[in-house]
Amino acid sequence: MSTGIIGKTPTRPTSGNEHEVSKVQKECKNQLPGYAGFIAGIFSGVAKLAVGHPFDTIKVRLQTAEAGRFNGAFDCVRKTISNEGFRALYKGASPPLVGWMVMDSVMLGSLHNYRRCVKDYMYPHESKLTLTGHCIAGMLAGWTVSFVAAPIENIKARLQIQYDAKTKLYTGPIDCAAKLVQQNGIAGLYKGLFSTMIFRSNFVFWWGSYEVFTQAFKKHTQLSNPAINFWAGGLSASVFWITAYPSDVVKQYIMTDSVTSPKYQSWWSACKAVYQTKGWGGYWRGFTPSFIRSFPANAAALAAFEAVLRTFH
Repeated sequence: MSTGIIGKTPTRPTSGNEHEVSKVQKECKNQLPGYAGFIAGIFSGVAKLAVGHPFDTIKVRLQTAEAGRFNGAFDCVRKTISNEGFRALYKGASPPLVGWMVMDSVMLGSLHNYRRCVKDYMYPHESKLTLTGHCIAGMLAGWTVSFVAAPIENIKARLQIQYDAKTKLYTGPIDCAAKLVQQNGIAGLYKGLFSTMIFRSNFVFWWGSYEVFTQAFKKHTQLSNPAINFWAGGLSASVFWITAYPSDVVKQYIMTDSVTSPKYQSWWSACKAVYQTKGWGGYWRGFTPSFIRSFPANAAALAAFEAVLRTFH
């Protein structure tokens, strides 16, 4: 009589193939769904905006203001609040409010899936994704999110440099978007796409260093996972801004340039203009608020992202 269905199954040696099947099934069970990163990225965007937007406003103003308008980051903060009120620090926040949610959802969601693809197709025999794999996935995620980030950052930057009624060209983000399209079609919204992709290519350093910091904290400290995410997120974002900042300045020059009568015909012409008008220091103008912002904003964002991912387990 057969005993394989009801009752105790006879003991027999387990083949190597069954071990492999069991291993694959275990990996699949522990693997997060592809949409998890996109959902977690939304929460990351909200956290990043709440903490980081005032720093970003000061950064953009310092990057693009004419010489002599501000004596530094603290002077810019003082004059902004004194002349326009505290809410001026959140000028241009409406696009990022939605924009950071969308951008971080696309960036972190695509990063999550690129990591899986790179691991499966480039490093199938490794037990985990290599550091090089993390760098490749980071760069691909940077290029992907550029197509979402360019129009959002374009509108944000133009709103942030409206100082008073004389410089006010747009009543809000919708009016800004409409006028850009009216003036130059959809290309008006995507002005600065190439410079955005150059800037976000530096995600190689962000996500590579994030993996290095994460593994170092796991190996050498007793920190909890949320604490590791917080510190690794903040430190890796600082690494990113050190490497990427000059290209961000060039990007802002292009994005705040006239749509109808542009000064800069290419990324390289804008790059040269920074040096010609402000010297080597021009590539680092506004770095202090950006660098100060990078740690708390991104530490909070990545802690939120990883916390939501853990709920999917």
